[in-house]
Amino acid sequence: MSKEQILLIALNAKYIHSNPAVYSLAAYANAVSDNVSLVEFTINDRYEDVLRGILMRRPEVIGFSVYIWNVEFMKQLMEDIHRIAPSIRLMAGGPEASNDPETYLAWCELVMLGEGERNFRTIAACIKDRAGIPMEKMEGVAYKDPEIVIHAPGPDSVLDMDQIPFLYNGLEPFENRIIYYESSRGCPFRCSYCLSSIEKKVRYRSMDHVRTELQYFLDQKVKQVKFIDRTFNSSSKRALEIWTYIKEHDNEVTNFHFEIGADLLTEEELQLLSSLRPGLVQLEIGIQSTHEPTMEAIHRTADNSRIFNNVQQLRKANNINLHTDLIAGLPYEDYIHFQKSFNDIYPLYADQLQLGFLKVLKGTDMYEWRDEYGLVYSSRQPYEIFATKWISYEEIAKLHRVCDAVELFYNSRMFRRSLEYLEQFFDSPFAMYEAMADYLDRHHLAGVGIPVKKKYDILEAFGLEYGADEQLSLWIHFDQMLHTHQSRRMTAREVFPWPEGEKTYVFDYSKMHPVTGEAAYSEVKE
Repeated sequence: MSKEQILLIALNAKYIHSNPAVYSLAAYANAVSDNVSLVEFTINDRYEDVLRGILMRRPEVIGFSVYIWNVEFMKQLMEDIHRIAPSIRLMAGGPEASNDPETYLAWCELVMLGEGERNFRTIAACIKDRAGIPMEKMEGVAYKDPEIVIHAPGPDSVLDMDQIPFLYNGLEPFENRIIYYESSRGCPFRCSYCLSSIEKKVRYRSMDHVRTELQYFLDQKVKQVKFIDRTFNSSSKRALEIWTYIKEHDNEVTNFHFEIGADLLTEEELQLLSSLRPGLVQLEIGIQSTHEPTMEAIHRTADNSRIFNNVQQLRKANNINLHTDLIAGLPYEDYIHFQKSFNDIYPLYADQLQLGFLKVLKGTDMYEWRDEYGLVYSSRQPYEIFATKWISYEEIAKLHRVCDAVELFYNSRMFRRSLEYLEQFFDSPFAMYEAMADYLDRHHLAGVGIPVKKKYDILEAFGLEYGADEQLSLWIHFDQMLHTHQSRRMTAREVFPWPEGEKTYVFDYSKMHPVTGEAAYSEVKE
């Protein structure tokens, strides 16, 4: 097998994911040196296969892209490769290495701090020419000489976005995988738990480049393009240009994902978004909390009342898959206030309600204030919260069970009407999922893989145990007809004995709604 000079290693969470960082490093370096290759694995691959897959390529230099989801796997690889082949030069980058360079310098001769394209091109050129790497002249690196030396990133370590080559001139490596696209870097906000808050200046790729690259994705009819811009609509003018372009050039196939600040949406943006083809766009909206002291502590400047109004307006069009997020374990938010945050955002009826748990990441303000806030969290990735001054371990554990119930029933989107009907039998939406979590636990169903049909049975039994009337069974059956059918025929006819009178419906499974995932249906007039 031929020997490779520099090999970049990505270790993704799933096969459908890819690592745009290593593609960007390789593309920028190979524009002048052409001695960089890369290989992607997943954390689900067998360790021995990954180790062998790297070493059998016989690289001279290996660069590891280290993230929260792969850090332990990557550390083991570095340690073992350092033992097996000490002549191979190791480097590391990515958020985990950038914010803890001392750990990685036990095996690596160099750690990238922050953005790496410019430094990596210099390194690749030096290695190709068999020259020494001028570490002392580079910004944004850490190395031993013989003590640890850290050169913090400076203005010369970042690039104009247009200098970064387009990563997708061939799509063969990305078949059946999500395409990640970066049209800006940095974030205008400074949320205390987020690494994106470190770089406050936002840099944009020029619209000429963006339009050309979006058209490439559209021409290739890729299934999904996920923008990794931290707050996509931080520039309203730019967001309008991009959304208008994908509307005017829609290929009826490609879906575009954006992470946005919903309170930043203007009336013009709302009108444009409401006019898009159903399924063309999905929006991720991080709300995190509605408790004002918490919002102040984490430096969230979002206007929640404006978020709610804008999400409700988007919801009316029923054409955009909407995701909303909450984070448990934030400062000043106890169990009661988290319930309120949940109950505040639940009536938005987003397509996905993601309940996350605080991660205490090195390099963030939250990490610096960990003692003041009494943060107890895992020393291993993902550094997830166990308890704070305001919320106990037992309460966090309870929220995990609530999260599982939300994931099982709400986020599947297969029980939408049943859950809306069931709400009236509980004091609040949170109370419903809290009871559901308790029910699943008592019946030994929590964390168990459950077939779809059995989920309907479980929800019905749960509702009836907690006081719902027999009409719940009709709504559960209606939801089931919207999502499943029992034969190869693409239509089904069903009679429903509603309290107000019997009705017959025809369900058409050849016309599934791209946002709700429900079959088209119509009432049969006898």
